[in-house]
Amino acid sequence: MTDDVPSYPRTIARSGQHEIEIKKSRFICTLAQVAGEAEARSVLERVRKEHWSANHNCYAWSIGERGALQKASDDGEPGGTAGVPMLEVLKRRHLIDTLAIVTRYFGGTKLGAGGLIRAYGQAVSETIDVVGIVERRPLELLAVRAPYDLAGRIENALRASPHPPAEIDYGADAIFTVRLEPDEVVAFRAWLAELTGGRCTAEVTGRVAVEVPI
Repeated sequence: MTDDVPSYPRTIARSGQHEIEIKKSRFICTLAQVAGEAEARSVLERVRKEHWSANHNCYAWSIGERGALQKASDDGEPGGTAGVPMLEVLKRRHLIDTLAIVTRYFGGTKLGAGGLIRAYGQAVSETIDVVGIVERRPLELLAVRAPYDLAGRIENALRASPHPPAEIDYGADAIFTVRLEPDEVVAFRAWLAELTGGRCTAEVTGRVAVEVPI
């Protein structure tokens, strides 16, 4: 994959777990989407209790805008052979708000520094591939207000378009809330004006971030 900085923040699509085995040592990677350090520590403590008999529970996290908060721990493995390689995978994938924990059950064969670096990095990388990655894209919220004689026509047209209504509110008028990329707003308004003969407009009411799989 490319190391170019993506246009939008990225994180894992879901929490999940994946295991690899190298020379009879088990490496169980747990990934979790976390909102802050407190949540990361809570998940870490849960995994430590679950795998209390493991030899090591190494971890790394990248949290906040552009991964402003980063931490890595080797948890008893030789310095720099576990936590840092795990963190480097998160950074290379441009992931934020992500906690990676790799639990190791020693299989009796020493892997050496290079082997450990590869094993811990591989465990995290494969688990990311399993759970997937999403981009957090900012979308504009637009409210389309329509008189009832146009409501059915607009609803049908929206459902058949790339912008189906996220919400519909039938009050004094029908209000359809749609989500658009910022650069789609002008074209959408032109489409709406043509559809309704200029009787309906779309008002920007806010912005929301949505997670889009990549």
